[in-house]
Amino acid sequence: MFLTNEINKYQPKNYVQEQVLSTYPGAVTNGELTQTVKEKLSNNGLNEQSTLLATSLCCDEVNRVLEHDLGQVYGAHFSMGGLAGFPFGGVTAFTAMAHHIPDGGSCLVVYGPHVGIDNDGNVGMLNRVGRKASGACCGSAAAAAGYVRSCSGKEVEEGGGATASASASTTPTMMDVMDAQQSFVGSLLLPYADRLEGDLKEAAVELPLALFDAQDKMMKNIVSQACGEVAGENGKIALLGGVQINTPGDDNSDYFLPLSFELRSNKNEILANLLG
Repeated sequence: MFLTNEINKYQPKNYVQEQVLSTYPGAVTNGELTQTVKEKLSNNGLNEQSTLLATSLCCDEVNRVLEHDLGQVYGAHFSMGGLAGFPFGGVTAFTAMAHHIPDGGSCLVVYGPHVGIDNDGNVGMLNRVGRKASGACCGSAAAAAGYVRSCSGKEVEEGGGATASASASTTPTMMDVMDAQQSFVGSLLLPYADRLEGDLKEAAVELPLALFDAQDKMMKNIVSQACGEVAGENGKIALLGGVQINTPGDDNSDYFLPLSFELRSNKNEILANLLG
């Protein structure tokens, strides 16, 4: 189990929280995540003072909460991410981050897409502060799913739900340099098109999981190329990947579904699987 102390596992208090845990079994609150990560890394020799936090999370302001929570332990973070959470900073960003690690230290890289669950339990939607109606979350993911459907000839009519919110006419072309990141999000989601077919509600649940698989592959390719930039004989790379789950209001915690948690050497050797 991911949690180090099951006795303290957070219990749902309302409908939104129940929906989170039934839709994404294994999700933990930000507080649970932060405490567990701290304990597991400490047990593997990564202390708070010499571990640099890096993130690859979506630009959406709702995702700054997780960075703040982790920052309470590890301090200011280095940002590698862009739309939908893809590590658009690439090898250059990872290399720059590695050169900022304290002498003799290591890094913690947290990455992945996000998805909202609104007050009515709709996956892929979120009630935002100051807005009466809920809206798409993640909007970039929704637009990418619309693009994928348009390419496969399976686009759904407007009103079909969060994942159908972007039509082919509003999705950027692959050569649109004015919206380069979104163009790449759509392109990188294309290989997972079959996972987004069928019922729209099921597709909304599956969308962040498909995006995670694309991002996980990209992040690990980046690490394989740039891991040597983490200096020192004992320099390590902790990779924590998963799906952020955003919830509405002050009464709900955001959640994180851990899907990969590895400790690697600066030679890209897997030293430990910290997920189990």
